[in-house]
Amino acid sequence: MEALEIYTVGNKKLEIHQDDVSGDSPREWSNLSTFVFTDGNGDKTDFEFEGGYNSRQEFIEQGEIEIRKHFKDVVICLPVNKYSHSGVGYSTSNSYPYNCRWDSGTIGFVVVTKAQIRENWNIKRVTKDYIAQAEGIVEGEVETFSQWANGDVYGFIIKEDGEETDSCWGFYGMDIKTNGILDYVGDEWKEVA
Repeated sequence: MEALEIYTVGNKKLEIHQDDVSGDSPREWSNLSTFVFTDGNGDKTDFEFEGGYNSRQEFIEQGEIEIRKHFKDVVICLPVNKYSHSGVGYSTSNSYPYNCRWDSGTIGFVVVTKAQIRENWNIKRVTKDYIAQAEGIVEGEVETFSQWANGDVYGFIIKEDGEETDSCWGFYGMDIKTNGILDYVGDEWKEVA
């Protein structure tokens, strides 16, 4: 397996590799939201879209109505767009490339209910502040899922004098300054990264 990036400090090398082993979908983790998708990548629910939509906009409008009828006390219901062209991406954004009429489409919704917020924060009263925090978490969950779906997951190997001394996998996003690798490996690597 060839390293994508190599950093050197003295006789140590920090190799960054694509992680093709971490196969578990982030949707199998503990998540705040529920993904209701038409492409089979959403969470398991008993919900099914009624179908018969004539346009993307009609799917968004009618789909949200159907979601809100099915799930009790919905506080967040955002359309999720999928872009598929030499890779795949998921986003709640409707900007390019997620609005490309040939390579993208709205494939479902990310949903959060009051019950999910109460359980997540162990609270009784759902306020606007909790809903705002939940919106930030939802965006992160969609981004992490998109990174996983696109293979944007990495790991590292540290070698000292050519011998492997440490490794760890499952870091989302290529930037080692933001994906957690630098936090894991320690301060000695911060100056070279």
